[in-house]
Amino acid sequence: MPNKLRVLSGREIVKFLEKSGFCQCSTHGSHAKLKRTIDKQTQTLIVPLNKEIPKGTLRDIYSQILEYLPKSSGAEDLFFTD
Repeated sequence: MPNKLRVLSGREIVKFLEKSGFCQCSTHGSHAKLKRTIDKQTQTLIVPLNKEIPKGTLRDIYSQILEYLPKSSGAEDLFFTD
């Protein structure tokens, strides 16, 4: 795994997830709910829309993304530096 987490905004993560097939279905306060359905299974992710997401929250979001997307999806390149 690469060395260091990048500094990311919620909007950057939402853009990545939309390119991966997720659709922003709602926003509640400062959080976006993204969903996609694959083989009759609904996958849901909640992303805070902060300008800068704390490192611990980024790790949690990355772990959740890996439950739904393969490692080759480019998530690692988005979240980590070389």
